[in-house]
Amino acid sequence: MLTDAPAQAAIPASDMERAKRFYRDTLGLTISREAEDAVHLESGGTQFFIYPTSNAGQAPHTLAAWMVADLDAEMTDLRGRGVTFEEYDLPGLKTVNGVAEFATMRGAWFKDSEGNILGVSQPRGG
Repeated sequence: MLTDAPAQAAIPASDMERAKRFYRDTLGLTISREAEDAVHLESGGTQFFIYPTSNAGQAPHTLAAWMVADLDAEMTDLRGRGVTFEEYDLPGLKTVNGVAEFATMRGAWFKDSEGNILGVSQPRGG
């Protein structure tokens, strides 16, 4: 039954107004619906929502990621909007100027206004 149901990410926010401004103004996403308990957004035909909680920014992993055609151009645009990319030097994950290179993709990560980790990645051809 779930195979026919759309899935969407749920991203926590400790300050809903601040988070709404980040996703709308910094990332340029469209707000599709607002309610007291959630703000729904759209990106590339996919929907997700932010919701109020004091637990925002506590997950040590990526909560949502965008697949892009040109990672370098996307990073340049996001940096121009004030986004700072994370640098990692971990076993299996090393970034240089914010970018990690893998056999099947290139990726970069940044934090939203609430401290949640988000990513952008570009698949490699082949």
